[in-house]
Amino acid sequence: MNIWLAVVLTAVGCYAVKLAGLLVPGGVLERPLVRRLAALLPVALLAALTAQQTFAHGTSLVIDARAAGVGAAALALLLRAPFLVVVGAAVLVTAGVRALAG
Repeated sequence: MNIWLAVVLTAVGCYAVKLAGLLVPGGVLERPLVRRLAALLPVALLAALTAQQTFAHGTSLVIDARAAGVGAAALALLLRAPFLVVVGAAVLVTAGVRALAG
């Protein structure tokens, strides 16, 4: 029963957030600060999610093969590699470090 209550509350909350977005006046959305925030917020959220998935295990901080993979991806990005090369480098380095570490 608690799970269904959580599902229903989440659905209502999502609907309320979407409705609030539709009710915002157009003038507010045209402000430079709001436009800049809307452009930068997804990047910041994705970076935070990547950091959390890379360096956290439960409630502890870990440095393992995933960190090496992110480092390889960052290096590939600095070298302006295509997206598939960036992902491939991250996968190969992560797999290689895990294979060597046992």
